[in-house]
Amino acid sequence: MKALSPAKINLFLQVTGRRPDRYHELVSLMSCIDLYDSITFDFKATGITVRCDHADVPDNEDNIAHKAASLFFENLGPENGIRVGSARHQGVSIYIEKRIPVAAGLGGGSSNAGQTLVQLNRYYGSPFDMAALNRMALATGADVPFFLQGIPAIATGVGEHLTPYPGLLPLNILLVCPDIAVSTAEVYKNLNLGLTKCKKQLKNFLFDKPRFDVKQHVCNDLETVTVPKFRVISEIKSQLIQTGAAAALMSGSGPAIFGIYSDARKARRAFERMSQYEGRRVFAVRTLS
Repeated sequence: MKALSPAKINLFLQVTGRRPDRYHELVSLMSCIDLYDSITFDFKATGITVRCDHADVPDNEDNIAHKAASLFFENLGPENGIRVGSARHQGVSIYIEKRIPVAAGLGGGSSNAGQTLVQLNRYYGSPFDMAALNRMALATGADVPFFLQGIPAIATGVGEHLTPYPGLLPLNILLVCPDIAVSTAEVYKNLNLGLTKCKKQLKNFLFDKPRFDVKQHVCNDLETVTVPKFRVISEIKSQLIQTGAAAALMSGSGPAIFGIYSDARKARRAFERMSQYEGRRVFAVRTLS
């Protein structure tokens, strides 16, 4: 069985507070984009194995897709009131072909984990409802529940509370990923909530729930940490604006940056220009709504 595993972008990301367990509360509008990893599942395997064609992705229990599969099988079986056909033993071999840049703020690993839960549940005849899958997804990672359905949604809490946002129209996106490493844990650790700015910018959206406005609502509090450390991020944002983007923003904790264009022609012209720079990967994509 093969499945496509999409990336996501955060069209806005406001950090609202820090919890006693050191996790952060946030409000974020998330949308998948048509940039995909391809995952092959072999259900004739014994045990759980994960392989990937990208050297930086672990091929052991540390892989988040492996964690998702392990959790699924832990919850599957008569001892948990779940019965499956006797011919179907519990094992899967997972092979991930990576196209989504790794550790870039695009949720590639979380997407792989979400697709693993969805495809395992499908293969075994849907023994778990969405509520049960959501619990397993959250135990795997904060962003994983979003990828179970992959529709635009406003995420709150640590990202586990999802409210569908059907009002998001398809957007033309130019995605630029510089060849730098950013640690999500370090970004959140060094975040100074007193320096964040999204609360004021998003006030009308969060209370009045108008249609998403590219120029008004694009905002990411995590830029206050990542941008000062990596000058290339602000350079790319400026270049995207110069090529006609209505707005440019870092996704998640970075370093991926995206520009939003009013039409596909402008995005294609920008792609040609931005592809000339070395040390960057550039993708012309659209949001999935």
